[in-house]
Amino acid sequence: MAKKKTVQKAYENINFLNSADARILRILAEFLEPQVEFRKLKIVDTIVFFGSARLRSKKETIAELNKFKTINPQTTPKLPEKLRKAQQQVSMSKYYEDAVELSKRLTEWSMQLPTSANRFIICTGGGPGIMEAANKGAKLAGGYSIGLNISLPFEQFVNKYVSQKLSFEFHYFFMRKFWFAYLAKCLIVFPGGFGTIDEFFEMLTLVQTGKIKKKLLLVVYDEKYWKNIINFEGLIENGVINSEDMHHLSFCNSVDEAYNCIIKHFEKNYLSKKEIEITEPKVDLK
Repeated sequence: MAKKKTVQKAYENINFLNSADARILRILAEFLEPQVEFRKLKIVDTIVFFGSARLRSKKETIAELNKFKTINPQTTPKLPEKLRKAQQQVSMSKYYEDAVELSKRLTEWSMQLPTSANRFIICTGGGPGIMEAANKGAKLAGGYSIGLNISLPFEQFVNKYVSQKLSFEFHYFFMRKFWFAYLAKCLIVFPGGFGTIDEFFEMLTLVQTGKIKKKLLLVVYDEKYWKNIINFEGLIENGVINSEDMHHLSFCNSVDEAYNCIIKHFEKNYLSKKEIEITEPKVDLK
C-alpha cells in the first residue's frame, strides 16, 4: 500500500509566510494582533508620547559625565568633543525627567476615572529615551502602558517598563503609525530627531487635512526647542502654510502646563457622563 503523501498547509509554511507573495498576510497580522488585544483588555484610547530614543535620565548622564574626571586630557585628544556631548546629554536629560513626571501624573489621573474601560493609557514606541521615560512614569503610578516597538538594526529595543500584555513588535512602520494614530486622543511631542519629526508631521498633516476627524490634541513640548528646529514663521511668511494651521499645535513648556492643557481637553471633549458610567470592573492587564 502506497504511503499517503502529506501536504503542508499554507499557513504552516514558514517560507511562504516570509515571502514577498505573503506580504499582505504579514501586514494584516500587524493590524489584527493589536486590535484583538486592545479589545480584549478594553483599551479605549491612548495618550501617545513621541521623542528622541537617545535621551537618558539625569542619573545616567551625570554618571557618564563624571567619568571624565578620571581621564587624562593629554592622552585623550578627542576629549573636548566627547566632554561637550556628555554635558549636552546632561542638559537634555531634563526632557527625560519631565516625560516620566508627566506620564506618571496622567496615569494617576486616568486610574481615578470611574469607568469600566481602560482609558487614556500611555502609549509609546516601546524603545529607549523618551519612550522609556513615558512607560516608566506609567509604571511608577501603578498603571499600564503600551509599547509599539519597531524592528531596527540599532537603537530600538523594548524597554523594561512596557506592560507585558501590551508589548508589540512591528516590521512595517506604516502599521505601527496606524496604531499610534487610531486610538490616540492626545499626542505629546518631546524633543527628538528625524524619527520624531517624521511622526510629528505625519500626525499634524492628518489633522490639518481632516483625515483625523476626532478632537486630537497635539502638545508640542518646549516651544523654544521646536521653534529653533523648525521655522514655523518662515513657512507662514512664504505662504506654504496658513497662520491658522498653527492652531493645531499646543505649545507647552512645563509639566504643569502640559498636564493642565491635556486634562482640560479631555474633560471638554471626552468625559461626558455616558463615557465614564460605571458598568463593571476594569480588566487586569498584568
